[in-house]
Amino acid sequence: MLFFATSINYVDRQVFSILAPTLQHSIGWTEAQYGYIVGAFQFAYAIGLVVAGRMVDRLGCRIGFVVIMWLWSLASMAHALAASALGFGIARFFLGLGEAGSFPAAIKTTAEWFPQRERSLATGIFNSGTNIGAILAPALIPWITLKFGWRAAFLATGIFGAIWIGWWLTQYDSPAHHPHVSPAELEHIQGDSAEPVEQIPWKKLLAYKQTWAFAVAKFLTDPIWFFYLYWLPKFFDERYHLGLSRIGLPLIVVYNVSTIGSIGGGWLPTAFNKMGISMARARLFAMFICACLILPIFFASRVSSLWSVVGILSLATAAHQGWSANLFTTASDMFPRSAVASVVGIGGMAGSVGAVLFSLSTGWVLQLTHSYTPLFAIAASAYLVGLLFLRVIAPGLPRVDAAVRQGAN
Repeated sequence: MLFFATSINYVDRQVFSILAPTLQHSIGWTEAQYGYIVGAFQFAYAIGLVVAGRMVDRLGCRIGFVVIMWLWSLASMAHALAASALGFGIARFFLGLGEAGSFPAAIKTTAEWFPQRERSLATGIFNSGTNIGAILAPALIPWITLKFGWRAAFLATGIFGAIWIGWWLTQYDSPAHHPHVSPAELEHIQGDSAEPVEQIPWKKLLAYKQTWAFAVAKFLTDPIWFFYLYWLPKFFDERYHLGLSRIGLPLIVVYNVSTIGSIGGGWLPTAFNKMGISMARARLFAMFICACLILPIFFASRVSSLWSVVGILSLATAAHQGWSANLFTTASDMFPRSAVASVVGIGGMAGSVGAVLFSLSTGWVLQLTHSYTPLFAIAASAYLVGLLFLRVIAPGLPRVDAAVRQGAN
């Protein structure tokens, strides 16, 4: 269910970027205005992450996820009413507000249903839904648009959310209350050392170095994924002159490969742990491998062959997804289940703030220089820098609940 929720999230998110060249020609906006529209989504996403994370911690995953899904599905359909850059900016704002809650709710659900050693693989599996959503969008949206118009493309995506809500409400419950979870399965799920169940106030969460380590890593690397989502279709169209009917295949290849990275990156720490490496060191080593695999993207704007660029971008997006699966899991590594959604929300807000700044800068860089080279250079280096900050601020990924028992940070 988390996999499909994440897929729907990214279908709804990706529609706009796929249609951006078409909408830019028919409605008319500059590169800078496109950056503002994307920034409106990310600004709302930053606000929504903190609010949604706390809401899910209070309401629980079952009800909290329904509220989130309902809001973003309505906002997605509202794009069909837009007729100007301002209208799209408003619709993107409310979409960001709703979609922000997906990952805090999903990470909290994973923390409820899996012991620590299995969480990164579980996260990698549901996080691979981002790639499936990004694959389905270029496969479906051009066809719907060419046959029924661009407004129909936005309306169609909202239907998926309504179907998912019914599925979730009839099937989901926490392990302790689920009728099909046996005592042995519950013991396996809750097999880690006892965790505090009381909520940790935001003020106290912000005092922990672990919160800041997670937030800084998200601030530095989340903007790169948003850059891929919103500017790759424009990059392919401008550099290789692909129309709406041909732009889908390169995007489908890129996001198909990134699915492998999401699941493989989530599996790596478990494999290293079985070799005798501690889980914290295994997690950080897997993130280091992913960060190194992203470096070739530095050359993406200098390669003339379309499919060579597709190969470089596929490797980079796959490595990002492997990095992301492990970075998300550090929140449940370092914090008790009762605080995971809030911490993910805080970190996600930091990532969205970085994305807003990067999106606005991207619009102006492209409008002034007409070159993607400096943008790909930033994308190549962001992950190693993020890993450095993570290791310096929270060396060894120490547990917060242990610090709570000792009365220290």
